[in-house]
Amino acid sequence: MNNDNFDNNHLDDQDEEWLSKTEVKRQMHALQELGARLTKLNKEQLNKLELGDSLRNAIEEFHRIKSNGAQKRHLQYIGKIMRTEDAEKIEHDIGLFEAGQQAHTQVFHKLERWRDRLINDGNPALQEYVTEYPDADIQHIRQLIRNAQKEKKMEKPPAAARKLFKYLREVAGA
Repeated sequence: MNNDNFDNNHLDDQDEEWLSKTEVKRQMHALQELGARLTKLNKEQLNKLELGDSLRNAIEEFHRIKSNGAQKRHLQYIGKIMRTEDAEKIEHDIGLFEAGQQAHTQVFHKLERWRDRLINDGNPALQEYVTEYPDADIQHIRQLIRNAQKEKKMEKPPAAARKLFKYLREVAGA
């Protein structure tokens, strides 16, 4: 009977070991993915994160590597270093950066749509815009719209449209 008990415990240990290896592999891939996300952050964002020196150095080194194969190997190295870091905290902080970037992108697209509507639809769109952004300088916007429309008719590069967008961004940011 003791023999059977030993065999069952031994089998359980083998199952746990097999699951553990799979789980370790999954965790390593997740850490490697997280490391890859770290390499996409700018220096300002990286400075806000609590990272070890070895991880910071590895991320800086990654940006100096040009070969795709070498970058892949270096990501594996970053994943290995990530084992010693607080991955949950890093994941949380990166999520905040990405959410902020997503919100910024949505605002950017909204302003692009306003610019296009103002150039294409004229006064009706301008009235709607002024209703949503009452602090905007109507005369200045009208001048920017006229310039952008003229530019569009003459098929010139969109310098005035860029100026209009820049002004819309300033108003939205104020």
